[in-house]
Amino acid sequence: MEKTKLFIYGASGHGKVVADIAKNNGFKKIIFVDDGDNQYSTFEDIKTQNNIPIALGIGDNVIRKKIFKKLERYNFNIITLIHSSAIISCSSKIGKGSVIMPNVVVNANSVIGKGVILNTACIIEHDNLIKKFVHISPNVSLAGNVTIGKNSHIGIGSSVIQNVNINKNSIIGAGSVVINNVKSCSTAIGVPAKIIKRK
Repeated sequence: MEKTKLFIYGASGHGKVVADIAKNNGFKKIIFVDDGDNQYSTFEDIKTQNNIPIALGIGDNVIRKKIFKKLERYNFNIITLIHSSAIISCSSKIGKGSVIMPNVVVNANSVIGKGVILNTACIIEHDNLIKKFVHISPNVSLAGNVTIGKNSHIGIGSSVIQNVNINKNSIIGAGSVVINNVKSCSTAIGVPAKIIKRK
């Protein structure tokens, strides 16, 4: 694929960081797409241009999932972006449409699902399973054999000990230390993390 043009869906602060990673990957012309009331092209403007690859610049898991599915319906080439400073084990697997930011580490035999954000300097240890449309925030550390369920958000600076499962649609508050499994649709915060709300 010739690295000239790239659409980035989402023109907020997160999208701008994704644009920096795209430039780091050699893309020369970045075209932001945003459905808000602003100067950027909308999806309606570009929906017939699926010959140009597209990356996801949306931090919100629910919205990112919705946009991902729309782009698939229109046969866009949704690409994965990995910053050159990231360390990715050759035995790990990275899903389509994921974005891996500077100084991330993904160690042996970890699996990263579709549409995942691994934000700046997070550590994904060996044998992790990060399911689709998860957001791992900056400076999060996941020990070995951790599973993060789909659509979950792990807050900035959190830590998760080994062999813990955080189930789908959950939120872990910033700076938390997770030492027990977290049920689906839960919000957990604190040291150690305790569930404060379930949907």
